[in-house]
Order: sequence, then C-alpha cells, then structure tokens
Amino acid sequence: MQNFKLPSSWLKALDSSFDRTKLKELERKIYQLMQQDVTIFPPLKKVFHALELVDFLDVKVLILGQDPYHQSGQANGLAFSVDSSSAIPLSLKNIYIELESDLGFRIPSHGDLTSWSKQGVLLLNSVLTVEEGSSNAHKNLGWSNVTDAIISSLSKKGGIVFVLWGKFAQQKTNLIDGQANHILCSPHPSPLSSYRGFFGSKPFSKINSILAQLNQAPINWRID
Repeated sequence: MQNFKLPSSWLKALDSSFDRTKLKELERKIYQLMQQDVTIFPPLKKVFHALELVDFLDVKVLILGQDPYHQSGQANGLAFSVDSSSAIPLSLKNIYIELESDLGFRIPSHGDLTSWSKQGVLLLNSVLTVEEGSSNAHKNLGWSNVTDAIISSLSKKGGIVFVLWGKFAQQKTNLIDGQANHILCSPHPSPLSSYRGFFGSKPFSKINSILAQLNQAPINWRID
C-alpha cells in the first residue's frame, strides 16, 4: 500500500499545531473506500505530486484549485493540469486562451503544467482526492486540515503570490496575510464563469510584475 507521506520540506514547514494524525485518518478513509471498489483519483502515488515538485522554500506562486479532475486518465496531482496524453479540460483551455491573450504565447497542444511547477509555481488543490465521476466527492473527507495548514505556512513565509480563481478559492483569503504576500483574485476559468472577468484579468503578466518587484526571476509561462 502507498503510505500518505508529505515531503519532508513540507512536514517541517507546517506549524507545530498541525495534527499529523489527520494524514493517517485520511489514509484510512481512502483505503476503506478502495476496499469498497471506489475508484480514487489521482493515483495514490501522485496525491502529493504538487508538493513533491516544489520544495517549500522554493515556492513563489500558489495557484489554488478546488479538487482533482474526476474522469479516468485526467488527474495527475497538479491543480488544473493533466498528463500530456490526456485531452485538455475546458477550464484549462480557458486558462490557455487567457495565457495567449495576456502574453501572446501560442495555445499549447497538451495540458501538462509540470514546467510551471519546476519554476516554483505550486499547483495545489484544496482537496487532494476525488471519486470517479463525482466532482468534489471528498470535500468533507478532511483534506482541508492539511491544505489549509500548507496555505497558512506559506503565508507566514511571506513574499508569495496567491492566485485565487473563483469563490471557492477566495474563501481561503482568511488564511493569508495580505500585507506580507500578494493576492490575485478573479472569477474561475470554468466555462460557466470565465466570461465574468477571468478573460482579460492578465494573471500571468501580473504575477511576473510582482515577482520583479520582489527581485525574483519571472516565470516562463510558455508550455512547449
């Protein structure tokens, strides 16, 4: 069985008040579901993939998603991302449309956002698992205990650009010190809300402008 274990840099970063038994409780609940033949996404080895790609000390930007894609072959542990062999989901297509509008980059042919993660962009979902065909099925499983602690720890580190797309993500503003960090909010890129202000919000150029103010290298948002 794949044990639920946060990468060491993240475990060290979490406040001492974080109850590590919460991870064991999550592990137990998920294995109980799997024993009932419930299909869980992403694959268990990729549940913490976003945290494995970005060391706590290297995070520059956090783009917060809700929960993983819930169809087979989609979720890869990074918010909004899919493996390069998968069809590009509608929300990600809209992100790419805005990327082209904002920076002039050609719309990519695949949906793998790993290159962003490797530059210090944490693509974190608030809920890290989901059941096949059932969006947000694990919203009450206990993941917020873990991901809220991650957001709070990053906020205390300071100098982070928090990107909150949609009302769900924006509920997390109470965890973020807006004086020590930068918060960018807009409607969600989903087809239902992208035309209400996501399109034209220019998040990618805004992030790089903030990073320049912080004397940090910009993110290369181009997806090859």
